[in-house]
Amino acid sequence: MNKFTIFSLVVLFIVGFVCFPRVKADVAQPELSGLLTVNGNSLISSSPLPQPKVTSRVNVVVTAYSSTVDQTDDDPFITAAGTWVRDGIVANNLLPFGTKVRMPEIYGDKIFVVEDRMNRKKGSYHFDIWFPTYSEAKNFGVENTYLEILEN
Repeated sequence: MNKFTIFSLVVLFIVGFVCFPRVKADVAQPELSGLLTVNGNSLISSSPLPQPKVTSRVNVVVTAYSSTVDQTDDDPFITAAGTWVRDGIVANNLLPFGTKVRMPEIYGDKIFVVEDRMNRKKGSYHFDIWFPTYSEAKNFGVENTYLEILEN
């Protein structure tokens, strides 16, 4: 081994010792019940997340839209709330921006957020789900279902 290799190993040992000190056996460890380790270092809760409270259920018409100029205004990738379009965005004229909703008959427990508006002629009980492509939005079609409004 040359001097550079030995020097590099010594530096790596010191950095590892300083940055990753060993835990002493006599130090009490925090209780980790309800947690799982993944790959020796990641923690994931094994207990279910609390479900949000449903404040009301409303019968609605659900359609879909995408970021095409004919379906949006002059900036098709920005919602009326000023955020970028993304999975989980819905448009509606009744509920305030940031309202969380679910459509259990269509999407189970998936939570959507109202961040966009629709043409006023669609009314208040019409919801539009954003899709990344025109073909996905068109294939969704029209659904009559109920919607759960969730507590924020």
